[in-house]
Amino acid sequence: MSEAGRDDAEVSDDQSPVADNEVVEESSESEGQKLADDVAPVDDAGVTRGMYIASTWAWRFLAVVAAVLVIGYGIRYLSEVFVPITVGVLLTALLVPITNGLQKLRLPRGAAAGITVIATVVLVAGLLTLVGTQIAGQFDSLSTQVGEGVQKLRELGRINFGLTDQDVTNAIKTLREQITSGGAIGQQAAAVGTTATHVVAGLFISLFCLFFFLYQGEQIWAWLVRLFPRRARDKADSSGRRAWVSLTAFVRATIVVAAVDAIGISLGAAILGLPLVSAIGILVFVGAFVPVVGALVSGVVAVLVALVAKGPIVAIVMLAVVIGVQQLEAHVLQPFLLGRAVSVHPLAVILSIATGVVVAGIVGALIAVPTAAVLNAIVNHLAGNDPPPDPPRRPLPRRRHPLPTED
Repeated sequence: MSEAGRDDAEVSDDQSPVADNEVVEESSESEGQKLADDVAPVDDAGVTRGMYIASTWAWRFLAVVAAVLVIGYGIRYLSEVFVPITVGVLLTALLVPITNGLQKLRLPRGAAAGITVIATVVLVAGLLTLVGTQIAGQFDSLSTQVGEGVQKLRELGRINFGLTDQDVTNAIKTLREQITSGGAIGQQAAAVGTTATHVVAGLFISLFCLFFFLYQGEQIWAWLVRLFPRRARDKADSSGRRAWVSLTAFVRATIVVAAVDAIGISLGAAILGLPLVSAIGILVFVGAFVPVVGALVSGVVAVLVALVAKGPIVAIVMLAVVIGVQQLEAHVLQPFLLGRAVSVHPLAVILSIATGVVVAGIVGALIAVPTAAVLNAIVNHLAGNDPPPDPPRRPLPRRRHPLPTED
């Protein structure tokens, strides 16, 4: 065989003259390198790929936790400003339909917002005056009933727990000494004065924010959106609007639920002849804004008033009324009114309330759940998990009239 034929035979044995052998070899080498990278160390220090992935997730997780802690510390440090602003936002979600309605009556937007704020202040002041008048009018009879109730509690403690009058007297004396010793009264008075000053300042900040949120809410939101980078503005705007829809649904549904709770428990208290019916109703109405905890506390107060004023039998009946109203709220009203607009897990509700109490006390508990609902709506929107829109209603078919017949 000639040298040319021998060369051709070698070529045909080793490689095809038409196949892209270089590409095949490069592909094989790349796949082999990929497999080697999966099992080989990432660097010369001997760090495996699994350790590299774990460390990558770890430092990112630590960065997220650090960011959350910094934000939480900032919120707590500025709670005297942050909490009133949040209350103003909640009131805006509740009262903006009134301002819009007044504007439709051809009132200027500023005048409509001012009338809404003034009407809200007058309504709250009227409710507080009603409660104060009722307490002042029934103070003498209530004092007598409290004394009788305390005596009944002493008898129950003596019969059921073996407590003597001397034990109760010693406990009261010890409590009195702890309160009066070490200048505790002066410290408590100073603390109460400081708290009252903070509450008044926060109230004015909330009303100030409420007016401008009602008056120029769209302009303020547009300014906030412009603070984001240009590429993120659409997402920021859509997330904020989705959160606003969730917040308004939560606030309005909570108002309806609170009103039903207050009416039901007040009606039960009035039928049982309890004192301070209006005060109980207002306390239940305010307490309903704190899910789970608020309903429990307001219900316990109503039962205690029944126990002190009317005795254990009426207190048991009042407890049954409270439980019935709360079951109606939990199983009928909240699922029907909130639906899929605000879906927050009960564990998240409890943890949110606990966090709110730690950060800002009672006011923090009031704003904790709507804050959790807003964050839940934003996260779901950014993750693409928005609830599907309700299907459009089909129009009713037209009723066809028969054509007139010729005689």
